[in-house]
Amino acid sequence: MKVTVHQTLCVASGNCGFVAPRVFRNRAENGSFVELLDADPPESEWEAVEEAEYLCPSGAIQVDDHPIPPH
Repeated sequence: MKVTVHQTLCVASGNCGFVAPRVFRNRAENGSFVELLDADPPESEWEAVEEAEYLCPSGAIQVDDHPIPPH
């Protein structure tokens, strides 16, 4: 699983940091509200990451379960 946060789409709801705190950190003080702590989280975090993606009101979190191999 690969996780991407598109900062330009983030609306600072903070849902991701609450449901998956080992993967996302809410950081309002530096203007970038969501910090991605682990772009390739362990399987034990996948359910929480998928919930964070679902709860993100702006669609700023992208989860790619099956990365396309490079050509």
